[in-house]
Amino acid sequence: MNDRHTTIRSMHDLGAAVWMGGSLMGAVGLNGASQDAADATERTQIASRGWARWAPVSAAAIATHLAGGLGLLIANRGRVAGQSGVTANTVIKTAVTVAALSATAYSGLLGARIARAGRVPSEGGSVPAWNTPEHVAVALKQQRLLQWAIPALTGTMIAMGSQQGEQQRPRQMWDGVTDRLTGVLGR
Repeated sequence: MNDRHTTIRSMHDLGAAVWMGGSLMGAVGLNGASQDAADATERTQIASRGWARWAPVSAAAIATHLAGGLGLLIANRGRVAGQSGVTANTVIKTAVTVAALSATAYSGLLGARIARAGRVPSEGGSVPAWNTPEHVAVALKQQRLLQWAIPALTGTMIAMGSQQGEQQRPRQMWDGVTDRLTGVLGR
């Protein structure tokens, strides 16, 4: 039996890395650079066009991460069920992933709303100006929060994936299984 899962682990990790890296670059680079446009009514449009170009790559990265994660869950289902600490990590990481998916989806909806508004004055791709129409200003303020929440959530996913890798060390596996058995037999 082959116990190596390099392809699905790579899909999981690279998908998350692209998801996090793209969202962080967009927040810092794209939204930040949009502030440099001389015409204040072009700023949200510049950012919106950049995010629209990135969206297919981001969607592919997210799908790749999810497919790799599902593959790892299936491949490690016995360890998830039988090793102390792995189930908790998996449940928490799944919740963080759902939160990141939700934040990303909502950010996309906000981005579409901002793009549909057309040429409106703003300070930048996620910063309203004093004269930004109220409905767009609300969307920009929410977008400004999400642009930092998404990299934080995806970074947490990556860190938890690292913890899962550490849980696969022979000593960790042995201790986790004996802890689980001791807990079951001690009841």
